[in-house]
Amino acid sequence: MNIENPAASPATRSVRPQHTGRWGQPRYEDTDAARKALRRLASGVTVLTVDGGAGARHGTTASSVVAVSREPLILGVCLRRTSTFTRLALAAGTFSVSVLAAGQGDVAGRFADPERPSGDAQFAGLAWTTDPLSGAPLLDGSLSHLSCRLLDRHQVGDHDLLLAEVTAGAHARDTPMLSFAGRLHTTACAGP
Repeated sequence: MNIENPAASPATRSVRPQHTGRWGQPRYEDTDAARKALRRLASGVTVLTVDGGAGARHGTTASSVVAVSREPLILGVCLRRTSTFTRLALAAGTFSVSVLAAGQGDVAGRFADPERPSGDAQFAGLAWTTDPLSGAPLLDGSLSHLSCRLLDRHQVGDHDLLLAEVTAGAHARDTPMLSFAGRLHTTACAGP
């Protein structure tokens, strides 16, 4: 359907979108422009944690976590194929998600830092409890916690898509942290 002129005949309809105004013309072959456009997709910020056993607890910051299904309750997580988290989660079969609240930017930064210590040292100085279902750390002060059982892994481009069933969860009333255009932001909203 031609949005600008719904009565236009099929022969006069344009096959390509005709953007005007502040966006300018789309550049279909420009992957750099597409990446910049995709960074405008706001997303929640999480820390994924896993108990790899023998002092190998591990955490990583992720903003590519999405609800995939309501029944059963399944979420998807995308991580680089070389991710230590993916390797440990595949071995453990379970992991946890801490959805970060506003004011936890230092926590997001810690688990995004490629130079952070490995194993349990990553969690030094942080308040956390052990997820009774996965054995992974649940970070105090987070907006919500999810316990997950890994179901499947798919290789997609240079990333792995992990699919997991959410087996338990808890939440608090607080303001979320968002990732937008490569930076952390907070909003004025707080959920019930």
